[in-house]
Amino acid sequence: MSATGAKNTPFSLIGSDVTISGNLSASVDLHVDGAVEGDISCAALVQGPDSRIVGHVTAQSARLAGLVDGSITAQELVVESTARITGDVRYERITIEPGSRIEGHFAHKDHGAVPELKLIAGDGAV
Repeated sequence: MSATGAKNTPFSLIGSDVTISGNLSASVDLHVDGAVEGDISCAALVQGPDSRIVGHVTAQSARLAGLVDGSITAQELVVESTARITGDVRYERITIEPGSRIEGHFAHKDHGAVPELKLIAGDGAV
């Protein structure tokens, strides 16, 4: 039983006041609002806009809104407008909102298939 009394917690939360140095592995969904210096592996990752991840991210799905300095591998990836990514990105499906910044290479996980790439036009986009 966990400290909260829950037997099967559906997700884990890293609060904005938490800094973790080391690799994280979770079999459940992970929500990061703090800072992580290490690799993250989880089922689904949601990153808050003020958070920072320095390391490789591996997830089935990832919704990134903060700073990521490291490579990303995800089946489904959503890059929100506040995201700042420095590193290579491997994906199966990707959505990129206007305003986000990505410095690195993109590669579809299956080079033989046509990748699905969605660009979302925001208000006032040219």
